[in-house]
Amino acid sequence: MQPKKKNKELDIIDKILEACYAANPDALFVMSLMHQYEERGSLSKKQLQGLHSKAAKIKDMPANWLATLEAIISKMPNRFKSEAPAAPAAVVKDTHSTDLINAILAKYPQHKRVLYFKLKDDKNETLSPAEATELERFWKLLK
Repeated sequence: MQPKKKNKELDIIDKILEACYAANPDALFVMSLMHQYEERGSLSKKQLQGLHSKAAKIKDMPANWLATLEAIISKMPNRFKSEAPAAPAAVVKDTHSTDLINAILAKYPQHKRVLYFKLKDDKNETLSPAEATELERFWKLLK
């Protein structure tokens, strides 16, 4: 089904496209815009801005058509691509805690709480201050 077009007499975009094509029939950009406009019945804001820049270079282009095209462009919403999420900051591994965990597990390989700390350490999760204090306390008891 063909998209409904506005009244042919009031279709400024089509008139500008035809004038640009008449001025330079070999312009691929204008031909592709014409084809897309015929197919979909509309152009994007970026395409209309490109058409305006092409039309402004044509000396016989009526100023009122350019002004109308500018008004159409200004009414269209701006679309911004969202920025890619920032890469997570590199985790600085606490080597002191890692050394304590390894030393404790060397003496007591089945110590459940220290095994839990080792699991967190292997996943590059930081120990909370309470957990770090607890690890220090275990180390002092084993000295």
